[in-house]
Amino acid sequence: MNDREDHEGVSGIAGLSRREFLTVALTAGGGLLLTLNVPSAAGAGAPSRPAGTLNPYIRIDPDGTITLVAKNPEIGQGMKTTLPMLIADELDADWNDVRVVQAQLDPIYGPQFAGGSLGTPLNWIPMQRVGAAGRQMLLTAAAHTWNVPLDECAAEHGTVRHRPSGRTLGYGALASRAATLPAPDLNTVRLKTPAEYTIIGRFTGGVDSPRVLAGEPLFGIDMRLPDLSYAVYAKSPVFGARLVRANIEELKAQPGVRDAFVLRASQPDAAVRMGLVDGVAIIADRWWDAQKALRKLRAEWEPRAASNQSTHAFALEADRLAQKTPQTVLRRDGDVETALAQAHKTVSAAYTYPFLAHATLEPQNCTARLGHDGSLEIWAPTQNPAPGAKLVAETLRIDPGKIRVHMTRVGGGFGRRLNNDYMVEAAAIAQHARRPVKLLWNREQDIQHDSYRPGGFHHFTAGLDAEGRLTAFRDHFITFGQNGRVASSADLPRDHFPAGFVPALQYGQSLIELAVPTGPMRNPGGNALAFAFESFLDEVAHAGGRDPLALRLALYGPARVLPAPPPRYGLRIPPFDTGRVRGVLEEVARRSGWANRDRLPSGTGMGLAFYYSHFGYVAEVVQASVSADGVPHVHKVWAAVDIGSQIINPAGAYNQAQGAILDGLGQALHLLVTLDEGRVLQKNLDTYRLLRIEEAPPLEVHFVSSDNPPTGLGEPALPPVLPALCNALFAATGKRIRSLPIDPQHLRSAAA
Repeated sequence: MNDREDHEGVSGIAGLSRREFLTVALTAGGGLLLTLNVPSAAGAGAPSRPAGTLNPYIRIDPDGTITLVAKNPEIGQGMKTTLPMLIADELDADWNDVRVVQAQLDPIYGPQFAGGSLGTPLNWIPMQRVGAAGRQMLLTAAAHTWNVPLDECAAEHGTVRHRPSGRTLGYGALASRAATLPAPDLNTVRLKTPAEYTIIGRFTGGVDSPRVLAGEPLFGIDMRLPDLSYAVYAKSPVFGARLVRANIEELKAQPGVRDAFVLRASQPDAAVRMGLVDGVAIIADRWWDAQKALRKLRAEWEPRAASNQSTHAFALEADRLAQKTPQTVLRRDGDVETALAQAHKTVSAAYTYPFLAHATLEPQNCTARLGHDGSLEIWAPTQNPAPGAKLVAETLRIDPGKIRVHMTRVGGGFGRRLNNDYMVEAAAIAQHARRPVKLLWNREQDIQHDSYRPGGFHHFTAGLDAEGRLTAFRDHFITFGQNGRVASSADLPRDHFPAGFVPALQYGQSLIELAVPTGPMRNPGGNALAFAFESFLDEVAHAGGRDPLALRLALYGPARVLPAPPPRYGLRIPPFDTGRVRGVLEEVARRSGWANRDRLPSGTGMGLAFYYSHFGYVAEVVQASVSADGVPHVHKVWAAVDIGSQIINPAGAYNQAQGAILDGLGQALHLLVTLDEGRVLQKNLDTYRLLRIEEAPPLEVHFVSSDNPPTGLGEPALPPVLPALCNALFAATGKRIRSLPIDPQHLRSAAA
């Protein structure tokens, strides 16, 4: 199998590539319009379009203007730039002449979402094919125009050149003729080799960056419409509580308020499912008027099961469950009990991490307008527009075909906007008020009504032989469940490392019933599991007298490719490659000077960690110390990252890797959501403290190229930095960090 076939096998949508086809049309002005069609089932839940109405990926006007459509939401991860770069390179366009527009939700584009670092693997080949097909049609149009053989024509920088004669024609001059040609078979178009790339692989600024810097209205929060009113929506501080009564008439009498009314939950478990819950809507001429009226709200809510839940109670229940046999055995390899009994040495430790809120810079918001025919138009900063449209249709009993969703730029997603509770709230308010409304949450609502990264408790035991090798591993994972099932993003994968690399292993699980909504957060699962597992492996290394790097290299063993897992996300998943693990571990050790860490000043230490997630291999080293008051100081972070053979946009790649590392440091140092009596105590950024500029250390990111298809980078670089920091603090102080966020009180005595 050659490299190109391998890339197609991994990156192509499983079972879809043979059914992709191009539609060619003339623009109104006589230009070329190309659309990649995929089965509409791929966009299930999205509104249908009238027959014959297609949204293009490529539009070439007679004046040479090239407009490319970015199909996926832009949440800051760079997809609005990256995906058009793939098209433009294969099209042989001049990037300086390319204009990029954001698609609206339409099944013509197939899946449209931002999550799971899947934008690159899902679209790497399809977007290249669209560009290559466009190039082929333009070359054919030129050959017909000049009446010359096709192989005498070459495309470059938005023009076609006849090599023997030197004649040239711009794409604009060829567009109308190209539009009359049959579309080529996407499975047969020739794709460039990496040596031929002119745009892919080059540092490219974000297409929206100048507009963002200029403060232009691009985000959902900026949306304006004629006769727009502003809305706030008050919900119970206890998740899912039913509203008994509220002072609606008093709210209506407040200055600037147009209306106030009650909306009811769409279903009993709407709070957990992030649907429409009971609340009070206030509509005003200005958002500040609505916000001031909100302060006058007096509401009575029914008690709920969540009312008895608290962080303290969870910890007590976790301690109780830890003394019992796990409720479920997730995985069992060999005889763990015998292996532990026969071990030369055993190590045990308990690790815990808290609930976290996303705290996106742009609070949740949505603008909605009801049409005279009952249709609904929505402008939403969403990561997942199709399920949002489906939620609105089901909740409000609207024909899905009458819902139109515009994707605005998103001021931070991190998984929060995979849920669309704010979208259904805005739609319900607009339907009731029968006027265009913009719903905007305040910061307190945003933190106290999130879908939280769930907390968790791990009780580890490891067995070592006389040489310090890991021979047995056990984890009793106490996590959260809802109706007897593991809550969203609260699971432990059966194949989580070191599963499959230790002769005797058992993963057990017990559930604490939870009435609080949880959901994905940047690198779901990995953002917590990496801290616990990689920190404990560092403990194991030190207990066995081994270098933490050497322990990991020995565990993963020699370079080999494991059997490929079954398809997920509509993709054929690349098999796990221990050679790629070794590659990034050895690279980060070399770059950081890991072998010379004993020469660091007293009180300064280095820590190392590795994590595989979202098809990316990332190893990181942190150098840190602790001040006299116990506050950690991060001096530097090194990262080695293998996300395949090609970095599509290095500017975006460095941005994402560095941003993920800083995100992880902020979680380790500060972030904590505390529950009491079923409500979140943190209210704003003073009590939910994000990483400050002065705390951000120098970062070195080194990409390790491997002969594998490229994948996304929004998430893989986050998990390793948490354990690497905690392991560095142990090296500096001798104190283990087994609970997050890091408590300076715990480190103060060591620093002294």
